[in-house]
Amino acid sequence: MHVSIRIQGHLDLLWQEWLEGLEIVHEEEGTSKLSGMLADQAALYGVLTKIDHLSLTLLSLERSETRPQEG
Repeated sequence: MHVSIRIQGHLDLLWQEWLEGLEIVHEEEGTSKLSGMLADQAALYGVLTKIDHLSLTLLSLERSETRPQEG
């Protein structure tokens, strides 16, 4: 499944590997977008648990079975 998670603040890019390899992109609004493919819902819950343990503010979560078309 493809996920796109937006959190408050700019997360250090070094966390990318620990967050199941989700790509971290810093956005101008002072937020970070984490996106990429996860194996299943259990992996998604694992990432959300890590976000919670880091005391990050979750702003949005989008999930789809396939990667969205770009453009």
